[in-house]
Amino acid sequence: MSDITIKIKDRDGVVHQVDAPTDMAMNLMEVVRSYELAPEGTIGVCGGMAMCASCQCYVTSDHQLPEMSYDEDLMLAEAFNVKDNSRLGCQIQMTEELNGLEVELAPEV
Repeated sequence: MSDITIKIKDRDGVVHQVDAPTDMAMNLMEVVRSYELAPEGTIGVCGGMAMCASCQCYVTSDHQLPEMSYDEDLMLAEAFNVKDNSRLGCQIQMTEELNGLEVELAPEV
């Protein structure tokens, strides 16, 4: 399998079911950008370096994600609108195990 299906709720509350490739080393932030689910310049501002939290999302499905890195944890400690299920989209790599993943984009700050 090279594509998985994920559901992304955008900042307007609209749910999008999208196909995400697992064979291109893409992360969730890049998938959101490729489907233009957030206005240009409002997501992935730092380029995916876990330095801005513009790609913060809430994981609403029961998927087991890889443990949060030190840098991701530090960034979320300084971000706005953080919840228990917050993660940075740039740190969630698209893998076959994430088929069916459901996320909601955090509000823009």
